[in-house]
Parts: sequence; structure tokens; C-alpha cells
Amino acid sequence: MVDNVSKLGAAGATDAGLAARGGSAETVVASAGWRRLDYLPISLFGSVMGLTGLSVAWRLASARYGAPDWAAGSIGVMAIAAFVALTLGYAVKLVTAPDAVWAEFRHPIAGNLFGTFLISLLLLPIAIAPYAIPLAQAMWGTGAIGMLMFAWIIVNRWMSDRQQITHATPAWIVPVVGMLDLPLAIPSLGLPPLHGVMVLGLAVGLFFAVPLFTLIFSRLVFEPPMPDALQPTLLILVAPFAVGFSAYVATTGQVDLFAQSLYVLTLFMLAILVGRLGWLGGCCPFKVSWWAVSFPLAASAIAALRFAAAEPGLITDAIALLLLALASVTIAGLLVRTLIGVIRGDLRRLST
Repeated sequence: MVDNVSKLGAAGATDAGLAARGGSAETVVASAGWRRLDYLPISLFGSVMGLTGLSVAWRLASARYGAPDWAAGSIGVMAIAAFVALTLGYAVKLVTAPDAVWAEFRHPIAGNLFGTFLISLLLLPIAIAPYAIPLAQAMWGTGAIGMLMFAWIIVNRWMSDRQQITHATPAWIVPVVGMLDLPLAIPSLGLPPLHGVMVLGLAVGLFFAVPLFTLIFSRLVFEPPMPDALQPTLLILVAPFAVGFSAYVATTGQVDLFAQSLYVLTLFMLAILVGRLGWLGGCCPFKVSWWAVSFPLAASAIAALRFAAAEPGLITDAIALLLLALASVTIAGLLVRTLIGVIRGDLRRLST
């Protein structure tokens, strides 16, 4: 209640300041109206990651099991539409509430989630490449440069300022996953050989995944549990292994012992953490932060489908189909619930 009053008071002060400077009533109302997007979290780009990953998974299922092509295409279109809508919305937030954007970027936890936008730029080209190669190449290039710069900024921040162990949450994994995403789209973009870039993303991503996973695991073991609403985000811990598998296979072109180890670790971590999905229905009201589970599930399905293609068999195929179904049902539920919230004009409450 106190926070709401403070926000209302700040908004009133802003409007009064505009009026005092000669702004018209219409200007004041328009400014306040646009600024309503100051709540829009950068983490919502995680929905684009989840949808794009699911589109890739269904494309692999089409090649492996003859699943309908329209499934992957339709999900890809939804991912593109979500990306465009969120980019426009966050651009409005950047112009009308730059202080809110800066505060979000400087936050020791939320700041890491700016990587979700850059990862979206790295993943969407996979869905766009069959229809517009130049656009896909431009998006990937922008995302690659941005991801390298962002990873440098975040690692430099960790090493320059004293961090608190309670801030070591699964969100810290996002910049690492972003580096691992660098190689994924390259084989489908028709670019000149970029093996060095692929190795860079793979090496940096896997190297930093080890200490970060250890740090986050230590926080979970020795500190109080995370709030109920954040429990589903623990599935992010699956992502470095699942994406690492796909990045390694894309870079080396083979499923060797190391790749198999990453895949087995994916299944092991998923078996431990999948129970957190039960919190989605019972722990608390729906929040858009629940989209954090979408990409790890989609990435796990992709890894399973690629492994099944390399090592065909009853068990590997069954695991691949099971994970594809789990990712599809979960992401469909998140999408429906989010759209209901948008239609009801309830997105602000779902985002805070």
C-alpha cells in the first residue's frame, strides 16, 4: 500500500512539474499514459526465447518423426509477433521512462535479464532464415555483437563490485546461456565460415557455467529458500547443459562422449527440477516471470530430439517425444494465460 501511494505521489509530482512548465492538460495526460509502460519487464523477452525454441523443436520433430511443418511455422510466427510487440513496448518505456530502464539494468538480478532480448536476436534468425536470409543474418550479427558486449559488461560488473550471495539466483545464468546461443543459428544462415566465433561462444559459455552453477547451488544450499514465486525459475539451471549440448554439436558436428555427458546432465537436472512446475499451479497467482521455465524446457526438447537423431532407439525417441510434449503443453498454457491477462488489461499486475 505504501509503495502504491509513493508511486502515485511520484506520478502526481511529475504531472505537476509538467503543468508548472507550461505543459497542457493533454500533454500531462499523454505523458502519464505512455509512462504506464514503465512496468514492462525486460525478462518478458523470455517468452520469445521459449516460443522460438519450441518452433525449432517442432522443426526437428518434423524431420525426425514427420510432424506437420505448419506447427513449427505457426509457433515461429508467434515468436516473431511477440518479439515485435515487446520491442515496441520496451522502446516506449526507454523513451518515456529511461530512469526505470536504468534502474532495471543496474539491478544485481534483473540486470542480467537484458540478455533475454539479445538471445532472442540470436535465436529468431533460425525461424526467419527460410524466408528472409538477409534479415536473419542482420539480426544474428546485431545479437552476436550485443551479446559479446553484454557478457563483457556483466562479468566486469561481477568482478568490480562486491556481490551478495542472496543475489546469486538462476537469472545470473542468462548471460552465460547467451554466449552458448552464438553458434546455434550459424549453420542455417549461409554465412562465411565462423568457426572461431562458434568456439568463442562455446568456450566462454561453458567456462563460466561451472563457477556460476556452483555459486547458485551454494546459495540454494546454505541460504534461505527463494520465494515461492521464484521457485519455477530454478529450471533455468537446466539451460547451460541443454544449450551447451546443442552448441557443442553445432560447433563440432558430432555427438561424442562430451556431448553425451552434457545431454545426460540435462536429463539429470531436469529430473530434479521438473517438479518445480507443480508450483506454477499452486504456489501463487500467475506472473509473467513464469515464462522463465519456457526456454529451458524447449532447449531440453531440442537436445533430446538431436540426440535421438544421432542415437536412434526406443528409449531416446520416447524421451524426445516426452520432452517435446512437456514443453509444448507448458508453453501453450503460459501463452494462453498471458493473452488472457493482456485482454483483461491486467498485464501490469502480472508483471509486478
